[in-house]
Amino acid sequence: MRGLANAELTPELTLALGRAAARVLGGVSRSGQVLLIGRDTRRSGDLLLAALVAGITAEGMDAVDLGILPTPAVARASADADVPAAMISASHNAFADNGIKFFSAGGRKLSDETEADIEAELERILQGKVLAGLAGEVPVGEGVGVLRRSESEHLAYDDALVEALQGRRLDGLHVVLDCANGAASTSAPSVFRRLGAMVVAIHDQPDGVNINARCGSTHPESLQAAVVAHGAHVGFAFDGDADRMLAVDHRGELVDGDQLMAMTALDMRDRGLLKHNTVVVTVMTNLGFKIAMREKNLNVVETKVGDRYVLEAIEEGGFSLGGEQSGHIILRDRASTGDGTLSALVVADLLQRKGVTLASEAAVMRRLPQVLRNVKGVDRSRLASSPALWADVAAAELELGDSGRVLLRPSGTEALVRVMVEAGTRELAESVCNRLCQSVLRELG
Repeated sequence: MRGLANAELTPELTLALGRAAARVLGGVSRSGQVLLIGRDTRRSGDLLLAALVAGITAEGMDAVDLGILPTPAVARASADADVPAAMISASHNAFADNGIKFFSAGGRKLSDETEADIEAELERILQGKVLAGLAGEVPVGEGVGVLRRSESEHLAYDDALVEALQGRRLDGLHVVLDCANGAASTSAPSVFRRLGAMVVAIHDQPDGVNINARCGSTHPESLQAAVVAHGAHVGFAFDGDADRMLAVDHRGELVDGDQLMAMTALDMRDRGLLKHNTVVVTVMTNLGFKIAMREKNLNVVETKVGDRYVLEAIEEGGFSLGGEQSGHIILRDRASTGDGTLSALVVADLLQRKGVTLASEAAVMRRLPQVLRNVKGVDRSRLASSPALWADVAAAELELGDSGRVLLRPSGTEALVRVMVEAGTRELAESVCNRLCQSVLRELG
């Protein structure tokens, strides 16, 4: 759930959500069971933490406040303790927004079925059926849950990141880290320094309102400038909750998630770590990635947009690597979710081991020009049943041939359709995208 804190995501709604999550994730008997909670640096984090804890403990489940730390640290704590967890964060959104995402026991994102169960229970609670929980009447007396606090996960998470390099170090590597004034502000610089890297940290002074403010993975311009100004080898930009990462090479050029996955996949393949020689990506992954992987005899599995679907495909197929263009990279042998700092360390380790530049490694794939448009004010529900529109799409695909592609998909939350076109040149991609947007308006408007 995500929205404007205290207006859309209210304490009342959050309390009800805490109750619903406890009922579903805690099961019928919740006495003595635990739900872990972490948060990012937003000012509204304390407000929502208090409300969420109230809902959880009101259902007889204990809550453990892990403090401010990255989302992957919460997932790791959930996996280590084999208990459910929640992260209070709106990721890359502006500071006024906030959100809550849950992990099931074991540090995995919830299944569609579990999400539906929580939504159904939330609706019952909002309709006033508070006493009609899964276990009957609400607990009282000693049955009420308690709040505990734990700061130890910070150290455990940092130690696990250091250990991920298996004794290798980053001595002599000069890096700039853009912490987005978010959850990575303390952890990421500390870990890189422990491994011997020369670190310049920027946007690492969170004040509750400056998270993602013209910084981080959604605004990498200051990182690009800083890498060049400091003569650094590489730069890494995280988002507010540090579950994604984009990189910058020594020239100040941005390297996105597709390029990072391509170079990581080849390195893992060469080291015998890429299970089934397969990478899992989403339909939004640049066609240049798929072409590069095909040329290197690697397999690509494609999923719907969303890192949860990437993880599901990884686990179903027994794969080890997947991710999104946005910088969510899942290294399944080391984490149960995307981890920006871990991904940055893996890239830094690759550069250090091979003695290469990020620019040379990222060149393994050529990004085809990609144009994305949102066509608003249309009936997205009619997208699948519009033969005239799909005839236009087929004609566009014929025009683009093997060096381009078209993707139309409805927004999950807004009355709009997203039109994405990739082609050999920017001009062709723009032209085809504009024509298809007109087709969407004509057929669905």
